[in-house]
Amino acid sequence: MSPLPERIAAVRRFNRFYTRAIGVLAEDWLESPFSLTEARVLYEILHRDRPTAAAIAKDLGLDAGYLSRLLRAFAARGLIARRSSDRDGRQSLLSATERGRRAYAPLESHTNEQVGAMLDALPAEAQTRLIGAMGTIEELLDKGTEADEPYVLRPHRPGDMGWIVARHGAVYCGEYGWNENIEALTAEIVAEFLRKFDRRRECCFMAERRGEPVGCVLLVKNSARVARLRLLLVDAEARGLGIGARLVDECIRFARAARYRKITLWTHNILSAARRIYKNAGFKLVARKRHSEFGRDLVGETWELAL
Repeated sequence: MSPLPERIAAVRRFNRFYTRAIGVLAEDWLESPFSLTEARVLYEILHRDRPTAAAIAKDLGLDAGYLSRLLRAFAARGLIARRSSDRDGRQSLLSATERGRRAYAPLESHTNEQVGAMLDALPAEAQTRLIGAMGTIEELLDKGTEADEPYVLRPHRPGDMGWIVARHGAVYCGEYGWNENIEALTAEIVAEFLRKFDRRRECCFMAERRGEPVGCVLLVKNSARVARLRLLLVDAEARGLGIGARLVDECIRFARAARYRKITLWTHNILSAARRIYKNAGFKLVARKRHSEFGRDLVGETWELAL
């Protein structure tokens, strides 16, 4: 007898269990004013770089007419904005307004709290097994979106911090001639991040392309009201795809959802690409200081963003 019917039943059993476990069937799902579909569409608009309605409909498997009505309702409520695509005037590029970001922020915060509570109930080893199992499901079922999405963002997982340390050493020593102190400082930062990690108020985003890490950024708690953005990096092979700006945008969204009032960061005046990203995101340069910590005469800069 074919094992397929039993396997179908097993998959459906898991689906029923998981939807119950994360509470998506509850009438007051996360106390949100949005339905599950509305929340997912708004999430995609918030977390993508100006997607089209056609791309969202395709990836979420939604009827184009239904999605069009939903988007019109979002626009009428001032949650999203549309702009005609320069490549194809028939397509509109979607983005969330500030009102849309504020409306979604409580849902983002509640989701983080719910998932954090679910994970906190498990020992560290079980958390690692769970995340690994989820990654396996995603890897096996994902048919790939490289044609539409040349990279993906994901939270950190075991092994990523070693990559961050190694790439910071290689990139800054190779491209800027800094000494090994940059690698030592990076190792200290990631060690502290892992030891004190608070998933409700801190995050690490990894950019991945063709299954390999190509970028990273951390957002850590500096104080109750201030977050610090750290270790933004994009490998040379993946530059020009908008990854750096996307990583920073994700940290800003996370910080707003976590109720921070300001983000601060430290960079250098020679890192022109990073400085351009920070400026475009709304950060302001507030201080400069000369130093030679990495074997070169450098000008360190402090930038801040009011949220």
